[in-house]
Amino acid sequence: MQTVLAKIVADKAIWVEARKAQQPLASFQNEIVPSQRHFYDALRGARTVFILECKKASPSKGVIRDDFDPARIAGVYKHHASAISVLTDEKYFQGSFDFLPIVSQIAPQPVLCKDFIIDAYQIHLARYYQADACLLMLSVLDDAQYRQLAAVAHSLNMGVLTEVSNEEELERAIALEAKVVGINNRDLRDLSIDLNRTRQLAPRLGAGVTVISESGINSYAQVRELSHFANGFLIGSALMGQDDLNAAVRSVLLGENKVCGLTRPEDAKAAYEAGAIFGGLIFAPSSPRYVTPEQARAVSAAAPLRYVGVFRDSAVQEVVNIAETLKLSAVQLHGSEDQAYINALRDALPDEVAIWKALSVAHSLPARDLRSVDRYVFDNGQGGSGQRFDWSLLAGQTLDNVILAGGLGADNCVDAAKLGCSGLDFNSGVESAPGIKDSNKLAAVFKTLRAY
Repeated sequence: MQTVLAKIVADKAIWVEARKAQQPLASFQNEIVPSQRHFYDALRGARTVFILECKKASPSKGVIRDDFDPARIAGVYKHHASAISVLTDEKYFQGSFDFLPIVSQIAPQPVLCKDFIIDAYQIHLARYYQADACLLMLSVLDDAQYRQLAAVAHSLNMGVLTEVSNEEELERAIALEAKVVGINNRDLRDLSIDLNRTRQLAPRLGAGVTVISESGINSYAQVRELSHFANGFLIGSALMGQDDLNAAVRSVLLGENKVCGLTRPEDAKAAYEAGAIFGGLIFAPSSPRYVTPEQARAVSAAAPLRYVGVFRDSAVQEVVNIAETLKLSAVQLHGSEDQAYINALRDALPDEVAIWKALSVAHSLPARDLRSVDRYVFDNGQGGSGQRFDWSLLAGQTLDNVILAGGLGADNCVDAAKLGCSGLDFNSGVESAPGIKDSNKLAAVFKTLRAY
């Protein structure tokens, strides 16, 4: 057994004996009832599944989430997860069995007890605290131990997530007839991440096995690509490290997408409910989707999107005033703003307000060499035209600071998402008339983006 893991497991054996003395099995065994939430069923189906994780800390990263509140986390996860994983290891992950019933009470999904399980006592304890499934690691257990512990879990109607991290463990999982196999992309010897592990090992598992890719998953692009190999993903650190948990989940499941040209509060609400992260407010008077700051305030009050103000050659102070008044997440520049303008704007804007620059794409890609620009929006000339540019120009480009705009709707958003941009910018393709968003078109777009 590898060094880091050997130390954790040795400490776990000490913990188990101490907990048995403090809370003997006999003191709660008669109160244990079988789980009514079916872990295996929750992870079946045509759509990619997500086990979202409540994790305060880890050996590789230390404390990941200072304001760790399992109730609040479960309140976000319940809208997106197929199952919810809860770290219960105290020493290395700052977890607790007390977190299990908190999560179970708020979220209807099966709850997975994530721990280094080496003793049947831990499984009984997990079920007593309302866990519906447990993790069994083949790097920690031999076959006889695994069979015994899996039988205990199944006797309590709990599911088992069987974790493997190399070919030898994969072969054992197949022989042990594991129903759900988690492929850990983390090397437990040095804690490094290699997503190729999922690509290499997953095809070896039979059609009846649910394959979960674990560790190192942090983007929509990764999820879309690896969904060809895995049935689902277990994601923890990438979400726990973000202040805005709701946006973090949407980012990984759907991408960092924007609905631009919002003019009505009900449209902001529909965009948020569909799955958008950003909402665009256009302050260019020539646009049919122009809003005044007063109208924008009403729109932004309707839904907790991250609002982006769209400007075209406006005075720097006007941009700053609106950004501060409306607490904008970003300002998007759609005119002929040059480096001098951007420098002046950056100096005057609050630090937390990002600068996006829209660039028109015709026959070749424009340079992305402006300083202090956080993201670029690639569009087909005038925003809101409903026309797309030649996407083949994007082939082979690194696009993680690019938002793609122009003619996007339910018919082409999946092809657009495959290009590798950080997000998509929807406008006329989700409207019934200029400035009037269609809630059905919005829902269709995000449903399509999630259909993998």
